[in-house]
Amino acid sequence: MQFEVWAPDAESVGLRVAGGTQPMEQDVTRPGWWTAAAEAAEGDRYGFSVDGGPVRPDPRSRRQPDGPDGESAVYDQNTYVWRNEWAGRGLPGAVLYELHVGTYTAEGTFDAAAARLGHLAELGITHVSLMPVCPFPGTHGWGYEGVSLWAVHEPYGGPAGLKRFVDAAHGLGLGVLLDVVHNHLGPSGNYLPSFGPYFTDTHHTPWGAAVNLDAPGSDEVRAYLLGSALAWLRDYHLDGLRLDAVHALADSRALTFLEELSTAVDTLAADTGRPLSLVAESDLCDPRTTTPREAGGLGLHAQWNDDFHHALHTALTGEAQGYYADFATAPLAALAKTVTSAFFHNGTYSSFRGRTHGRPVDVTRTAAHRFVGYAQTHDQIGNRALGDRLAASLSPGLQACTAGLVLTGPFTPMLFMGEEWGARTPWQFFTDHTDPELAEAVRNGRRREFGAHGWAEEDIPDPQDPATRDRSCLDWSEPEREPHTRIHAWYRELIALRRAMPDLRDPDLATVKTAYDETDRWLAYRRGDLRIAVNLSEKPAAIPLGGGRHRSGGGRVLAAWEPAEAPGADGLLHLPPESCVILADD
Repeated sequence: MQFEVWAPDAESVGLRVAGGTQPMEQDVTRPGWWTAAAEAAEGDRYGFSVDGGPVRPDPRSRRQPDGPDGESAVYDQNTYVWRNEWAGRGLPGAVLYELHVGTYTAEGTFDAAAARLGHLAELGITHVSLMPVCPFPGTHGWGYEGVSLWAVHEPYGGPAGLKRFVDAAHGLGLGVLLDVVHNHLGPSGNYLPSFGPYFTDTHHTPWGAAVNLDAPGSDEVRAYLLGSALAWLRDYHLDGLRLDAVHALADSRALTFLEELSTAVDTLAADTGRPLSLVAESDLCDPRTTTPREAGGLGLHAQWNDDFHHALHTALTGEAQGYYADFATAPLAALAKTVTSAFFHNGTYSSFRGRTHGRPVDVTRTAAHRFVGYAQTHDQIGNRALGDRLAASLSPGLQACTAGLVLTGPFTPMLFMGEEWGARTPWQFFTDHTDPELAEAVRNGRRREFGAHGWAEEDIPDPQDPATRDRSCLDWSEPEREPHTRIHAWYRELIALRRAMPDLRDPDLATVKTAYDETDRWLAYRRGDLRIAVNLSEKPAAIPLGGGRHRSGGGRVLAAWEPAEAPGADGLLHLPPESCVILADD
């Protein structure tokens, strides 16, 4: 078979395969590329030596059975026989579910997670959004320190395990998105710099030198990332990618990497005949991220909306530290603004940043499903000192209100695993670094970070302690007990309602109308012929909704956390404490 590697500055490159070594030759048609033909079978280990240096894994390795530091293994993508035909599923009307393979079950494997997919299909989820699965050191970790961007973490089940998971999901009608990290690689097992200018000092990021998207040699680096992205979608039949922290992609070229990526993905979608989606994580509050390319945007299909999360979180918890400060001044007003305008920071001053931030969304031209709305994510839970979920501090009633706002709101809703039953298990920051010095640096860094914010360092979970990961695994017995059973039924009811009611899937942000009262802590909004109201107060609320659209009083209750009746002739909705209701006009 043919082996190849890009090493533009090398004087020589050697191939080691199946225990034997041989020199590689320069490819005269592709500057910087080296090639060699050698006998190799499925599973044979191989690697490359640049200028007589140590043998390193293939940057485009499809399999790393011995971890990031081991040699690569020959892997044939065609050996897996797909069982389920799949036409694909786009984002309009979707309900996403963020899932971490390593803690979704105690086993922490693709196969164990696949065995639980029936739970998601029954709940009404449309897409599973997997956290990163590229190889990383050790067995357990979040996945954001992955390397080998074409391979799959072996302890999860390797490439074949991922294919079995996706196949099983498709068989149940579930699409699968995958979180990919292009803005940095992990500090351990990252051998790309020994091959070529994959990183550049032209820009700096929180992780050090930036991935080289615009300096000399960046054409091949961009091709490396594009090839990896397309391989996930093509070889693993994935339905889309979640792009981590695209604001950290330093790129000064006229044609940006993200435009190039969205063009390539749209082309692949047309070739395969199934919808493929790119969902960006971005803190820029910039509608150009999802504006079509022909209109001057980047052409991504959706973006996470942290502003909606922050407004909702402050309204529920009263927290006001850090980036919550801007939202906590008037949280219900902030929530109402995000529900109608997508971004809170749309050209407003951000005290956390110390400057004006964001750009307005043209709600008359931008579909609401291009924004992902959520109350909890891996970041917003795991980056807290103790990894505590909302369920650790909120009553079942407030959790019900949370679900109501996320699942009946205008955005594409997303849940974090276990949220649907009010899971009490924390989701903490954990690592399994095999380098003792790096492990100690991560442990001490985590303690110093939260110690500076007033936490006792001994109270901060040790990321390297296996018990930290174990505590973060879902407890699948919880849904069988109250109040989890009731919460789970409420989530299921709301998702079914969203599926049944076109008004709840209407992409027109301009038609969303809101009312709220900061003092009495209630918020209501209209979506077509439906009205949604939440009372976040510990006291009953009398909410002046008015009557139905065409007359006084009337309407009917479609769903309610606590018993409630439609407004009478006085137009007042009497809502019990900490409860939520969805009403339909007659």
